[in-house]
Amino acid sequence: MELDIQCEEMSPSRWAELLTTMKSCKTIRLDDCNLSSSNCKDLSSIINTNPSLTELKLNNNELGDAGVEYLCKGLLTPSCSLQKLWLQNCNLTSASCETLRSVLSAQPSLTELHVGDNRLGTAGVKVLCQGMMNPSCKLQKLQLEYCELTADIVEALNAALQSKPTLKELSLSNNTLGDTAVKQLCQGLVEASCNLELLHLENCGITSDSCMEISAVLRNKSSLMDLSVGDNKIGDSGLALLCQGLMHPSCKIQKLWLWDCDLTSASCKDLSRLISTKETLTEISLIDNNLRDSGMEMLCQALKDPKSKLQELWVRECGLTTACCKAVSSALSTNKHLKVLHIGENKLGDAGVELLCEGLMHPNCNIQSLWLGNCDLTAGCCATLATAMATKQCLTELDLSYNPLDDEGIRKIFEALRKPTCNVQQLILYDILWSSEVDDELRALEESKPEVKII
Repeated sequence: MELDIQCEEMSPSRWAELLTTMKSCKTIRLDDCNLSSSNCKDLSSIINTNPSLTELKLNNNELGDAGVEYLCKGLLTPSCSLQKLWLQNCNLTSASCETLRSVLSAQPSLTELHVGDNRLGTAGVKVLCQGMMNPSCKLQKLQLEYCELTADIVEALNAALQSKPTLKELSLSNNTLGDTAVKQLCQGLVEASCNLELLHLENCGITSDSCMEISAVLRNKSSLMDLSVGDNKIGDSGLALLCQGLMHPSCKIQKLWLWDCDLTSASCKDLSRLISTKETLTEISLIDNNLRDSGMEMLCQALKDPKSKLQELWVRECGLTTACCKAVSSALSTNKHLKVLHIGENKLGDAGVELLCEGLMHPNCNIQSLWLGNCDLTAGCCATLATAMATKQCLTELDLSYNPLDDEGIRKIFEALRKPTCNVQQLILYDILWSSEVDDELRALEESKPEVKII
């Protein structure tokens, strides 16, 4: 049994009703429910008396250190079988880390701990690392984003990594680490016996200076499938170093996020080689990099290579125009694997989208999700988009937000949605103005096709 409630104010009567239900739940998720430490006292009792409970998610609640202390009393009981604990943005400080250390040291069932968006600080996480080093700890996933960590945390993290072969996922994004600390961390990861599968280091003050060490992790950890180094000033020179590791035969990367990394079209030669030859790579994010049309054309050429297995490409806000759309269309008509294309916030215009739709409607194209928000589109391209929606049954998600489509364009889109051949399940239309008459048509459409989610 699963309890999944979000964004609900808990009255005493509602809480009492839910407590009865929780006694037999395997999963409890109560994000954004205005819970406090007093609720944690009740939850501790549930943890203690419900041995089937394996996942507890309490993100975005004001639990505080006192709340975590209550929870941990339940977590430390022999009957507890909890595997996943989510406490993101719960107003915790370093004081909670001593209590959580006791749980890590004594509770082998706990395999996931998510404590990001809390002011744990370097001192607090050092205490958590002591708990990880206990032989009883079997932690596999540790999420420490936005925890106010500094470079001083790396020594303790490396010691924990050395003693924890079970660890598969480590997220340290949005902490002020810097190149020196990242280099030390990567050296520790290369030496550690853990089979890391996910490493997230977004917005950690990384430059090209530490990319050789990250590249070494890619070469030496064939288990690593998910690397995110977005929002770091890596630049073209850093990307070239990363690609040395990414292109190594032992690297099995699947998901690579490089958003806002100061990349230009100069990086696209290396990226194209990666896309066309690394058959394990299925997802790449290049959002907010100045790739321009010339860079995008190189990427599209790579997508046409039979060895490319890329399924998701994110190139939002990359300085693209109508000029690259012919190349994108050609790639769509050739690549059978690509399912998600995020190309919004580029000046594609109606003419560009007309070209995209040619590729979209090709029998080889299997696109499921297409994002065209803020692309300078008008009603002029909506007839073609409507035809694509009505004929391309694999297309289930379409984003047209922030485009001045007006009544004429929106009506064409709604007309396509009404057709039985249209399989779009989610249509996103943020910040598009239309008349009250069209609003009435929208309400009628929602009633006639409740399975379609129009946002």
